[in-house]
Amino acid sequence: MGKVTGFMEFERVDETYEAPVKRLHHYKEFVAALTDEEVKVQGARCMDCGIPFCNNGCPVNNIIPDFNDLVFHSDWKNALDVLQSTNNFPEFTGRICPAPCEAACTLGINSDAVGIKSIEHAIIDKGWENGWVKPQPSKTKTGKKVAVVGGGPAGMATAQQLARVGHDVTVFEKNDRVGGLLRYGIPDFKMEKWLIDRRVEQMQAEGVKFETGVFVGKEAIGSEVKNYSTKTVSPDQLMKDFDAVVISGGSEQPRDLPVPGRELKGVHYALEFLIPQNKENAGDFKNEISAAGKHVVVIGGGDTGSDCVGTSNRHGAAKITQFELLPQPPETENKPLVWPYWPTKLRTSSSHEEGCERDWSVATKRFEGKDGKLEKLICVRLEWKDGKMSEMPNSEFEIKADLVFLAMGFVSPAAQVLNAFGVEKDARGNAKATVDGQNAYQTNVPKVFAAGDMRRGQSLVVWAIREGRQAAQAVDEYLMGSSVLPR
Repeated sequence: MGKVTGFMEFERVDETYEAPVKRLHHYKEFVAALTDEEVKVQGARCMDCGIPFCNNGCPVNNIIPDFNDLVFHSDWKNALDVLQSTNNFPEFTGRICPAPCEAACTLGINSDAVGIKSIEHAIIDKGWENGWVKPQPSKTKTGKKVAVVGGGPAGMATAQQLARVGHDVTVFEKNDRVGGLLRYGIPDFKMEKWLIDRRVEQMQAEGVKFETGVFVGKEAIGSEVKNYSTKTVSPDQLMKDFDAVVISGGSEQPRDLPVPGRELKGVHYALEFLIPQNKENAGDFKNEISAAGKHVVVIGGGDTGSDCVGTSNRHGAAKITQFELLPQPPETENKPLVWPYWPTKLRTSSSHEEGCERDWSVATKRFEGKDGKLEKLICVRLEWKDGKMSEMPNSEFEIKADLVFLAMGFVSPAAQVLNAFGVEKDARGNAKATVDGQNAYQTNVPKVFAAGDMRRGQSLVVWAIREGRQAAQAVDEYLMGSSVLPR
């Protein structure tokens, strides 16, 4: 490493946030990136640890020690080349990835981990600023045509990789804009959507075609999954027109809470709130669900719940409460027990810091209201023992609520899409396909592949990119007999 003793000399410095009192008045990103000199110093903290566990902690296997060292030597362009060799969209992951690479950092065993995410963020932003990120069209064409169903991060990564080796790729997206849940599920204050548009322009220059507002299937999707399509294409037509098809839609089927009062006005799935808000920010239409002046309860303690909290705060909610079924995790992880794996510990997001009461081990028994309108929740406290929960006696309580957002995760991709292709599903309702061997990412239907949430279920954007890249390699090998694309 360029600074062998750097990890002993320098402290970790994190990116800073705009003050909540200011950022609550807009939906723009509010992270202040590190200066070039600060990034250089953070790169110097990377140890000569011998075995870089961070590489395997990262789902796309970023070559982290190498770009850390290059940044330390101010060799930004080569750092960008190293970063882009494994990650198609570092500006996405540099903003919204939870950084499992940092959890696996060797320095993190007994100190603060290297700020890998902030370094990645700095590298790709500098690359765009200096015009180093350019389209990479293939010099030759294979004559093979590939359809990608789903324009989220998995589909985008698949399409870009395949286009770069000469295949004619068309992406079909049911929404009116490309990006999937990356665009419509993640609020603008976490990642502004012009970043996606910029990548779409690059991919179009590389030869990728985008067909938006197109649903691929036979039967309509249920109302719980947003579908803004204006046109339908049958799987049979795709199978006829293309040499291979990759199904890469997101896991959008939300987990419901079937308790008495679920039908009351004011109880919504999280995406019923988040998607219209992102569309309003894009100037498409106004979000009909307003949290202004209301008592909001978010059920579910994950990222989607946090996004509902941040959006409700920007609406001007009177009070926000977030419930989690599981017990409160410890404030710090037991590193000797869990390293280098992702630890269970209390995580407080920027949205929580903007204003939110959080409570754990709480189950909702029923919703109550008057004249069909929600007024309160009846809840009960839970006791957890040996991984099993039971209701605590005499612990029932009520909480005022005008709005409830169900953010308890997503159970599967849209079954209607898989059924239309005749794809076999696993026990969780995902497309059944292995990731290794000669038939990697292939479904039971000839020339139909599956990747991203469609195959592995609800997951991170960085996992979607990994699956998209690996599926592209598998498709290329299927079409050409061999492939130069990396896995």
